[in-house]
Order: sequence, then structure tokens, then C-alpha cells
Amino acid sequence: MTRLDEEDADDPLHPDEHIAPVPRISVQAFCETEQTLKAVTAAGQDRRLAKAHLTAKDGGLAAAIEAYESMPTPNVIVIESDGTRDILEGLDDLAGVCDPGTRVVVIGSPNDTAPYRELVRRGVNDYVVGPVETLDVVRSICSLFSASEAIITGRVIAVVGAKGGVGASTVAHNLAWTIARDLSLDSVVIDLDLAFGTAGLDYNQDPVQGIANAVLSQDRPDTALMERLLAKCTDRLSLLAAPATLDRVYDFGAEAFDAVFDTLRMTTPCIVLDVPHQWSGWTRRALVNADDIVIVAEPDLANLRNTKNMLTVLKTARPNDRPPLYCLNQVGMHRRAEIEVKAFAKTMESQPIAVIPFDSKLFSTAANNGQMIAEVSKTHRTTLLFQNMANRLAGRGDVKKPKRSLLEPLLKKLKGRSGRGSAPHRKAS
Repeated sequence: MTRLDEEDADDPLHPDEHIAPVPRISVQAFCETEQTLKAVTAAGQDRRLAKAHLTAKDGGLAAAIEAYESMPTPNVIVIESDGTRDILEGLDDLAGVCDPGTRVVVIGSPNDTAPYRELVRRGVNDYVVGPVETLDVVRSICSLFSASEAIITGRVIAVVGAKGGVGASTVAHNLAWTIARDLSLDSVVIDLDLAFGTAGLDYNQDPVQGIANAVLSQDRPDTALMERLLAKCTDRLSLLAAPATLDRVYDFGAEAFDAVFDTLRMTTPCIVLDVPHQWSGWTRRALVNADDIVIVAEPDLANLRNTKNMLTVLKTARPNDRPPLYCLNQVGMHRRAEIEVKAFAKTMESQPIAVIPFDSKLFSTAANNGQMIAEVSKTHRTTLLFQNMANRLAGRGDVKKPKRSLLEPLLKKLKGRSGRGSAPHRKAS
């Protein structure tokens, strides 16, 4: 049970906060004020409560007690107290009509004088001081499940291109690899471009099974099935690969991938979706339901328009989430007229999460060798950019380059001199 502190009240969504969605549950709220009724109703439209059946009514504690005298209680009850009635006495009466296992969230009043431990003793699972906003309600209900039972904990990061060929897949694959290696988080990359996916090539993998087997399975995907389909790329990184064949047409309904994502959330801290550049029911749903979105764009007019349109639509669809992020890729290509980063950012009304310079040799070498950028050049500035992106999306701070010592050039010279007299190393044949 968690009481919101003053800092949480001032800033409803911290940059590193992850609110996991709930499973299929029923929630009933009994409100005293119009503001709380509106906040709870709006929470029912949030993506993280999409599977919950939520209803909100007037009446507070008294209405809840009266209702449950003649009907079974739901999974979660949200009760608002306006401070005019002894809350402990009311909770005792509510306990007499509640079914075992029902969880209770109390939206309290500043006038409540009941000690926190007494609320806990009466079975209250969460207590929030009103007035509340929509996100307060979402956070409180979701925390009942993610914190106590870890039903759904994994964070989903969706990466999509504003236009075809902008390098969104390369960004997604390097981002996932960096999260797994540098942040030591078990991660899964899901290549959702079933016909033309490149994740298998980028990770130098050739798995026989992958995402197609999961989504086309007659049975609901479970943890055991997902474990069989995942290809191991590193100790902490796995791949759910696309078949990348044209022997069939892949048409899906909007909810086709929901079961796959939900199953992986149960066991994997970080899931990176490589979303193809197309606008369909299932791609839109994958983006809207992700915890974070990264749009990859090049600095030209078509990318500018598409990025702006995508940001607008996704912000509107996710009013209680952090705004989507965007990344500028292949910046500084020789002899190409480009929109300046400053002008691009002004149109987006936000700064890019990263500006990745054009380097055909570095990226083509990595692609042809089935390697990540850091494996080709661990000191390249693009490697640091992916590290900073990984840290920010995982709720960590930026990676800073260590400052060079003033004595470093002198030490290098001394080391070089000391090594001149030593015997040369012979390469192994």
C-alpha cells in the first residue's frame, strides 16, 4: 500500500516511472465529488486499464455498503471519503459485506484523521489523498497488481520509422542490445515486419521459428511456448524473429499481437518492438499500448510531416502518458539538402532524443557482419548516443564521457618510450 508523497503530487509522471497495465479485472468506484467521478471515468479510458471493466458511481462509502449487501464485490473497490464520516467505522461496515480477496483503494480527504496503520489493519490496499487526477487513479489501481504479484511488469518500447528506409530497425536492434548489455536487463526484440524483417540478419541469427509461430498459433501463447520460440542472441538478449519470407500474406486484426506482448511482459523486464512503417489497426495499437515510443526520422520534408502527424495522433491517444520521442538519423549525408536539426525541433515543439550522424562505412560494416555499432567501434560517438537512449528509456540518467586527464598525453608518451625496448609480439598463426 502506498501513500503519494508531495513530490508525486506535484509531478504526476516522473521520467523514469513505469506504470504496468492490469490484467482482466473488474473495478467499481464510489465517489463523493464530481472531480473524482470525472478522474475515475477518464482512467477507465487509459490504455493501462483497457482490460479492466471499470464503473464509477456517486455515493461514497455509504453507497458501496448498500450495494454490496445484495451483490458480489468486484476485484477492486475504489472508495472516496469526504471526511464527514468516521472512515474507520465505515471501513468496518464495508468489510462486513466484502468478499475475500477484494482489494480496496481509498481516496481520502485532508480532513481524515485515521492513522495509516489503522487503514492497513482494515484491509485497505492503497490510500491516496484527494483531490486526485486521472493518472493518480491509474497508478493506484495498476500498482495493486504489478507491485504485489508481478502479473505484468515488463516495459515495452516501440520503435517505428516516420518513413520507409530511415533506419528504424537498426535503431531498435542497437537500442535493445545496449539495454541488455550495458544496463544488464533481460530483453527481447520482437521483429514485427514479418515479410521483410532484418533482426535475424542484424544479430547474425537464423532461427527456424519466431513471431509468426506465436501469432498464428491456434492456442493462446503461454510462457512455455514463448521460451521455445525465442532465439538467444546474448546472455540477456533474445529475439522473436520474423520469418522474412513471402510465401504468405500477413494480414492481422488489431488485437492479433496482444497475447504475445502480455505473455512476454510476465517474464521479461524490457521488450523492444521493431514496428514496420505501415499504418494499420495492429501497428497503431502496438504503438498506443507501448510504454514508450521512439519515432525514427531523417531530416527531410516528408519525414518532418510524417513525424509531426504521428506525434499529434499518438499524444491524443495517450493523454496520460509521456509524449512520444523522436530520433533523427543519418544526419549530415554528403551533398543532401537537409532540414536543420534546430528547425526540425521547432516544428516538433520538442528536442530529439538523439541525432545520429550519417556514417555509411560504420553502419554498412555492422549490417554486413551481423554486428551492433558498439561491436564495430566501441568508442564511436554513435555508440554513446545509443547508450544515452537506452538509459533514458530505462529511466536512468545520460551516460557521460569520462573527462580526459591533463596528464594523459604525457603518460602515453612515457608508455610508448618504455615499450620501445621490449621484444615485439608475434602473431599467432
